[in-house]
Amino acid sequence: MTRRLWAAGIAMLLLGAAPPVASVDDLAWLAGEWTSDAGGRWTEEDWTRPRGGVMLGTSRSGRGAELREFEFLRIAVVDGAPAYIAQPGGGAPVTFPLVGHEAARATFENAAHDYPQRIAYARSGDTLTATIARIDGSKAHSWTYRRR
Repeated sequence: MTRRLWAAGIAMLLLGAAPPVASVDDLAWLAGEWTSDAGGRWTEEDWTRPRGGVMLGTSRSGRGAELREFEFLRIAVVDGAPAYIAQPGGGAPVTFPLVGHEAARATFENAAHDYPQRIAYARSGDTLTATIARIDGSKAHSWTYRRR
């Protein structure tokens, strides 16, 4: 069976077939409770495991005992592929389609949005880095989280 799968993969490459579309399950490495504390400011981001084709998330930031910002998040299939859907302050949803992913990295983009236009996550062990930026990579801002 392994030889057959290998041959099918080679045939797809030779015929120029598109690679398989990513699924929400491919982003399971993002699940968990993540926290960052720096200079009196704190940020927390929590993600559920994929189930039913969706990951649900929340983010909140503050200083000391004061909440300054919050956001409802989800990763769900939109137009046949995973997308990051953000609702800052509980407002209207903004969709960022997945444009690239590896074993523990994902990049979502929406060039029509004012800022951010790119949202990227990368995980290494118990460390998660989230970076927002313009589509060209300028005006980048990153958070480094540790697993809680």
